[in-house]
Amino acid sequence: MKTARPYVLLLGLLLVLCAGLAARLDCWFITWPGNRAQTLDPLEVMIGTGQKLLAPMFFREADVYFHSGYYPSIFDHSTAFRTEHIAADSGAAPDRNQGDEENFLGPPLDFFDAFSRHFYPSVHTHLDSGGAESAFEPELGGRSDGQVREILPWLRISAALDPDRAETYVVTAFWLGERMKHPHEAEAFLREGLRHLPGNPQLLFELGRIYFEQDHDLTRARFIWQAALNSWQRETGDKPLAEKLNRANENFETRFMYEQLHTYLALLEQKAGNTNAAIAHWKQAQLASPEPEAIQKHIDALEQKSGSGNPSADASR
Repeated sequence: MKTARPYVLLLGLLLVLCAGLAARLDCWFITWPGNRAQTLDPLEVMIGTGQKLLAPMFFREADVYFHSGYYPSIFDHSTAFRTEHIAADSGAAPDRNQGDEENFLGPPLDFFDAFSRHFYPSVHTHLDSGGAESAFEPELGGRSDGQVREILPWLRISAALDPDRAETYVVTAFWLGERMKHPHEAEAFLREGLRHLPGNPQLLFELGRIYFEQDHDLTRARFIWQAALNSWQRETGDKPLAEKLNRANENFETRFMYEQLHTYLALLEQKAGNTNAAIAHWKQAQLASPEPEAIQKHIDALEQKSGSGNPSADASR
């Protein structure tokens, strides 16, 4: 009868070789740039960069929740929902919505369609106006901070899934600071975004808005917005300004950010009494504005006021 000793030794040798190979591969994997084990985040380990594909879904879910579930499906007319309303209302994105947002379902097709609308959200409401309850009990309407806060978990999940998406931080900060009157929470969230996206113009702009509108700190707001303009210049490259703002290029976000920064800087300088500086910023905002005629009227009024001897000459900063 043959002894089993050679087979046991062979098996032991194979186990040693496998353990050595695994240790070697583990050392290589730890130093590999694409290694997911460098983070303790379970989503990052299991999904990797693919989790960023889920972030827009949660962002849109926040908008669905904001509308109390009344939202078009893929089978409905959705031109009024091309830009999430929570983003358009916050100024985080250009508003591309067109049409009637309240009647995308259209009139009922028949009795059964009309009856079925009693069993799903079929009335246009907003959480900051009281939500679905206000449609049936108007006396319960009005802004409810508690209800508005309910969209924040969706936005925070979206930010966690894709920390490099500036729009999520801007929208969340708007609802925290502007609608819920928690500017310090909004500032903290924006600074978290700036740790992931240093010098991002959108985040710096929103941070400046908190200092300007909530804290009334004109000096700090001016400094932050000037830094945002410098960052915008770096991000858009060395191309001539006219090319950067060319409407034929369909660069909505680039023009929108430039207009917003100069508009708010103009408002700041007006508030500070620096009329000439305000006019200079209005002229820059006019280059990117979809309504340059309205801005020109404002510039003309400021120039007339400045030349009439009113005490609106530039004050020292």
